[in-house]
Amino acid sequence: MNRTRTVLGLVGVVTLTAALAGCSGGEGEANEGAIRVAYQKTATFTAMDELMHTAKKEYEAANPGRTVELVPIEAEQDQYFTKLALMNGSPDTAPDVIYEDTFQIRSDAAAGYLQPIDDYLADWDGWELYDEGSRQAGLGDDGKTYGVSLGTDTRGLYYNKDVFEAAGLPTDWAPKSWDDILDAARTIKKASPDVVPMNIYASNVLGEATSMQGFEMLLYGTEDELLDTDSNAWVTGSKGFLDALGFYETLAKEDLGPDPAAALDANWGTKVSTELLPAGGLGIALDGSWLPSQWIEGENEWPEWHDTLGFAAMPTQDGGGDGFTSMSGGWTLAMGANADDPQAAFDFIAQALTPENALFYHQEAGQIAVRSDVAENQEYLDYNASFEFFSSLVPYTHFRPATPDYSQISSNIPVATEAVFTGQATPAEAQEQYDSALVGIVGEENTQAG
Repeated sequence: MNRTRTVLGLVGVVTLTAALAGCSGGEGEANEGAIRVAYQKTATFTAMDELMHTAKKEYEAANPGRTVELVPIEAEQDQYFTKLALMNGSPDTAPDVIYEDTFQIRSDAAAGYLQPIDDYLADWDGWELYDEGSRQAGLGDDGKTYGVSLGTDTRGLYYNKDVFEAAGLPTDWAPKSWDDILDAARTIKKASPDVVPMNIYASNVLGEATSMQGFEMLLYGTEDELLDTDSNAWVTGSKGFLDALGFYETLAKEDLGPDPAAALDANWGTKVSTELLPAGGLGIALDGSWLPSQWIEGENEWPEWHDTLGFAAMPTQDGGGDGFTSMSGGWTLAMGANADDPQAAFDFIAQALTPENALFYHQEAGQIAVRSDVAENQEYLDYNASFEFFSSLVPYTHFRPATPDYSQISSNIPVATEAVFTGQATPAEAQEQYDSALVGIVGEENTQAG
């Protein structure tokens, strides 16, 4: 296998240099026969990098003569997807093992970037440890399995008890509706003008973080969803969609959220978790279950986090339905379609997911356990004080539509939220633009009015 690092034309003027821009920390020049592993690494997400280095060392020790080439892609989520897609554009740069978001599996499998691993899973003792839900997360449209789950997550509300106490709000806060959240934000604004009352991701640059941690946490708390699961039709013109955008408009018009210039920064998510929350500069944050993992140890260590922060389930719009809502996703290790030695690539995946490595990753990355051996491990249960709360949200959680075109459809949600949050469009105008884009993607015959 010739793994050259020379510049290759991929698409038009896009080159391998662009594809690998932002990728660093690799293992030097590619080695013939090496297993190439591509994954994400950021200032606040280093758990995968640590896991991959451990797995590399263990795999190479157990397989003399075999080498593993690590390719950490240092980029936020949407930029990671872009750079990974460029790597997958040529057999010479395509990874053998890929850190793959569950919502990308169906589209990437359909595009020919991944290969099924069912035959290898059948001979792997570890597969029996995974619950049925996590097994489903790795399925493609053809019913074949393309990825092994690394864990799952939920989303809820973080709130700063010190900020709440200064505003005269209860430190055991448990909002029952969107109005309760907005009222708390208004109270914080009056009591502490220098504190950002609430953060909900709104920008286009944050991509799926805006779609899932922000907008969908609102939409799935209404009576509407993106895709009608009974008719399998995408929904246009729904009241829930409009109301969710209306929440963004209220935050913006009443200055209850961050300054738009700050919120549009590609590194805004990192600033929220490493600066604003620890410094008491943010009252309420709608965010994911993984945040505390970075505060337990490392350069972002914040020993007081479990005393300073409170957690609350995200209520539905008016407290109806189940009363609360959440969104769940997760990531997998998948096998690239161009892997020259699929068995060797799977063996590396299995090495990365030994019981010891799986426990390490669940702890360090703040993952909700999807393996029985981790879920029952007292060390895991005692490691992070937030695990119990975020695991309790699983009964209220929703999953993104598992369709190949979801990622393309989802990319239009942050366009709508940013337009509303920055005052460039009303909720009705932004919804109309989303609906138009949706019809252009799936065809009018595959939509229905909400």
